[in-house]
Amino acid sequence: MSSSSPFRSRREQERAEMKNTLGYKIWLVMFVLLYPFIAVFTFLFSGVVRIFSAISRAISCVLAKVYAGTGNKA
Repeated sequence: MSSSSPFRSRREQERAEMKNTLGYKIWLVMFVLLYPFIAVFTFLFSGVVRIFSAISRAISCVLAKVYAGTGNKA
């Protein structure tokens, strides 16, 4: 390997060549454009999961008290 090469390894050279492809450029543009939508969806979906989790915990707490109060064993 000559010292005039700007790449330290063959892998770095392959990555640089890959970044020059049309597919990589399309992926990069799509990722930049869609990232905000992905982030907002993730935030909203996490909120929905948190709400249903709270509902589930509340139901299980109520049922535990009901079964504990009646002496029934589930």
